[in-house]
Amino acid sequence: MKRCGPKYRHLRGVAALCALAGALALAGCSLAPLYKAPSLPVAMAYPADARMQPNATTEGRIAAETAWHDYFVDPHLRALIARALDNSRDLKTAVLRVAEARAAYGIQRADQLPTIAATANGSRARVPGDLNISGQSIVSSQYQVGAGLATWELDFWGRVRNLKDAALENYLATDDARRAITLSLIAQVADSYLALRELDERIALARQTIASREESLRIFKRRFEVGAIAKMDLVQVEVLLQQAQTLTAQLEQGRDVQAHALALLVGSPLPPLPENTGLSDDVVARELRVGLPSDLLLQRPDIVAAEHQLRAVHANIGAARAAFFPRITLTGSAGTASAGLDGLFDSGSRAWSFMPSLSLPIFDAGRNRANLDLAEVRRDLAVTNYEKTVQTAFRDVSDALSARHWLTEQVRIAQATLAAQTERARLSLLRYDNGSAPYFEVLDAQRDLLTAEQQLVQTRRALLSSRVSLYAALGGGSQEFAAPVDTATRPAN
Repeated sequence: MKRCGPKYRHLRGVAALCALAGALALAGCSLAPLYKAPSLPVAMAYPADARMQPNATTEGRIAAETAWHDYFVDPHLRALIARALDNSRDLKTAVLRVAEARAAYGIQRADQLPTIAATANGSRARVPGDLNISGQSIVSSQYQVGAGLATWELDFWGRVRNLKDAALENYLATDDARRAITLSLIAQVADSYLALRELDERIALARQTIASREESLRIFKRRFEVGAIAKMDLVQVEVLLQQAQTLTAQLEQGRDVQAHALALLVGSPLPPLPENTGLSDDVVARELRVGLPSDLLLQRPDIVAAEHQLRAVHANIGAARAAFFPRITLTGSAGTASAGLDGLFDSGSRAWSFMPSLSLPIFDAGRNRANLDLAEVRRDLAVTNYEKTVQTAFRDVSDALSARHWLTEQVRIAQATLAAQTERARLSLLRYDNGSAPYFEVLDAQRDLLTAEQQLVQTRRALLSSRVSLYAALGGGSQEFAAPVDTATRPAN
């Protein structure tokens, strides 16, 4: 390799000086406080009323590692979730916010390195005679070509690096917020779909009741026509039919509203769903490993996002502290200059400049102190937000576990109640046919039977929804939603 001659030796000196300054800047200290995660603001175990199943902390699927298409087994529900993930405007907004935060991080990271740009400029000027020694007007020209170093701060106190770290943590927090929105969207679609299936089953039961009572009304009209029964009995049968018709109309209206809500979540018109399928107890997988409250710190994306925000404000404190210390910046350029274009590259036309600058705050009317106070207050707010997020997650899991336990018990009771009400309705009708009881007894039994049928469907749906809630509360599928992030070098603190 040819060595640089004397003509370019000054360039080597400038380059060496910049390299040395860069090394010192990158090795500078950081004034950010040492990061320490807040202590867990909840108990180390879920409350006894959560009613966890035996070995729930060690056995079963890990929710964060269970993809949504493995947990939800209904093919129609899977198709709706997939469509919602493609079309949701809220999710698209979250993705764009991640891109925005990534770009902001890239800008802040670039500030750590010098900006070097090729420059070329030319100028012509006329100076009047009374402004120069010769007394004659002069027209001068100047042309320059070279490479310039824009104003670059030597980061001895870690100000620029801490701003970069804060931008990185905000970027990661935004990405985890996207994961939390994704999980929330999946849970909302699943719960809305279950509610729609519940209404379908309740409508089917109500229509069956209408058909049965229409047949009863036909029979009672015939009996009344031949004088076998009183008109009161006929009117009571009509009332039973009208009650079932009213319930069906209400359920149909509710189904339309629920279908509209689900279409909004999916982001497009609903595809045709199979009719009269009703609820299936196998639409949602059953067993999940609950783990301990400390596991939520890694599984729940909203908690992870809150911790990234906490790290970001710690880095901002370091940047605010660095503002109290001197700031050293470098500006320079090297190239050739001449009074004429034809002389730009002649011997002796080289030109360079090197301008270090130091700025030390003396009086700023308390601006730096206020900035530091602001950063510290925001740190305290971030700690509070982190603790509240953990407490909310703890409650979500506890509520879901309690609901799963007690709704299982309620389903068992509702099934027994339905069996008893079915037998009661049968016996009351026999008693009426034998003349042993008035039709009021049949009327009450039929009403209670319809209520029991509807209640069982509602309770079964609530039990399935509790499984969806538990999946979401445990951060279900959050590892699947994680996108690869260019984190560069994570802050050492």
